[in-house]
Amino acid sequence: MRVLVVDDEKEMATLLARGLVGEGYDVDVASDGIGAITLASEQRFDLAVLDVTMPGMSGFELCRRLRDQVQGIGIILLTARDAIDDRVRGLDAGADDYLTKPFAFAELAARLRALRRREAHAPTALEIGGMAIDLTGQRISVDGRETRLSRTEFDLLRLLATHRDEVLPRADILDTIWGSGSFIDPNIVDQYVSYLRKKLDAIAAPVRIVTARGVGFRLSADPE
Repeated sequence: MRVLVVDDEKEMATLLARGLVGEGYDVDVASDGIGAITLASEQRFDLAVLDVTMPGMSGFELCRRLRDQVQGIGIILLTARDAIDDRVRGLDAGADDYLTKPFAFAELAARLRALRRREAHAPTALEIGGMAIDLTGQRISVDGRETRLSRTEFDLLRLLATHRDEVLPRADILDTIWGSGSFIDPNIVDQYVSYLRKKLDAIAAPVRIVTARGVGFRLSADPE
């Protein structure tokens, strides 16, 4: 397994690389986003550990670019920030996990192992009503028409698709996708449903998200 470590703090990057090599990974280090993109264009990475606060390209932007460039890569963001909005922004950028500094290296190693287990057992595609959902590339396609989803749009569609024709309450969606309804405005569910509907319409997807008024949403392949 090859890991890309990106951190502009040389000492931190060195410590991370040394620890990951000790865990059995092959490790490459970049000090900024441009260097990381260059490395990712030259070789395949399975995992990436990205610092959020870097000069030039932020970890959020780098995360989005790596998600587009490297299919199936697992990404963990490292940051001193612990605000809910920052965590949401990171996950929306395509991160799989988020670790706040300072942290114990053992926790980072455990989270990387968890990502590996999840990817090893996860299916790579799902089909519903003639629409293909690429579970590694966060894309949907119908008859050659394709569009990419943001991480949150993708998580929402996957949740609805795995509960096809079942009404999922807003509160359940909120807790599953965003983690805790007590910190997030429940209207964010409706907002992302709207985003997702536009993406489905853009490729004339033969599925629709149906609103169960006062309850929640369900995904249906029924054209009626």
